[in-house]
Amino acid sequence: MFKSKVTKPIIIISGEPNSIFSEILVKSFKSYKNKKPIILIGSYDLIVQQLKKLRLNVGLNLINYEKNKFDNLIINKINVINIKYNFKKPFEKISSKSNHYIKRCFNKAFDVIKKNKISGLINGPISKKYFLKNKYPGITEYLSKAFKIQNRHSMLIYNENLSISPIITHLPISKVSKKLSKNDIVVKSLLISNFFDKILSKKPKIAITGLNPHCENFLGASEENKIIIPAIKNLRRKKINVTGPFPADTIFLKKNIKKFDVIIGMYHDQVLSPIKAIYGFDAINITLGLPFLRVSPDHGPNTEMIGKNKSDPKSLIKAIRFLDQNK
Repeated sequence: MFKSKVTKPIIIISGEPNSIFSEILVKSFKSYKNKKPIILIGSYDLIVQQLKKLRLNVGLNLINYEKNKFDNLIINKINVINIKYNFKKPFEKISSKSNHYIKRCFNKAFDVIKKNKISGLINGPISKKYFLKNKYPGITEYLSKAFKIQNRHSMLIYNENLSISPIITHLPISKVSKKLSKNDIVVKSLLISNFFDKILSKKPKIAITGLNPHCENFLGASEENKIIIPAIKNLRRKKINVTGPFPADTIFLKKNIKKFDVIIGMYHDQVLSPIKAIYGFDAINITLGLPFLRVSPDHGPNTEMIGKNKSDPKSLIKAIRFLDQNK
């Protein structure tokens, strides 16, 4: 329970300590006036030193979390649950040194989520190379295992004009056709349709791409005939507004994307590359299927920009606004 009379808070995990996240969080907080309290889980001392290095100022409120309760939550400050982290400099090179710290931040967030009602979770960028260590394809899968929904989740890159979702997320291209299944297409499409219906009060128009160039048969029966078309027929029987399969090389033409709310692709880069070419980082990454809304900025730690105070907070602002404005 929360002593504050305000509504359910937004939980933010600071993520990789050596990243642009402190910078974009402060810029976001100053640009967007949140109505719900924000609780940041991370190292208070590190954040203070990083902001000093960046010459950025923001109100921080160090809070206690004991017996599943918070004290003194403040709307116009970033409320911080402190997770200790040993550091020599405000910004260091990304390495495995931060793994234990990041895990403790996630574990604290999981504890908070399981014992309190929240508006949603945002996590800062994570280094897949060091933190995930090939154990998980991405944070989506890491969270899915933690909340025991491993085969019932979907990644949605959300923009108000057009959203995309890959059926196969973080896998080498050589493994895509073997991993692709009718069940995954159906389950993930249902999660997306349900999200639009319940959260956005909208019945989405969904386009589904093929896997092969021009959706053609190559050397016999194709994935389109064996997997994708049967999945589409199944979804239509369930009254989902879905069309396809469409060739991936033309579905993102301007005249085509105007017809749809969501384009579901068969693998990661098939749909993430064009959506970033169209909207840049003006989008957020939403994990569907969890017992809470999880949102993250649509970019990584961005090591080239660390400590330069030049990073664009647009994606994080969208993430905070999205959770702040939803009931």
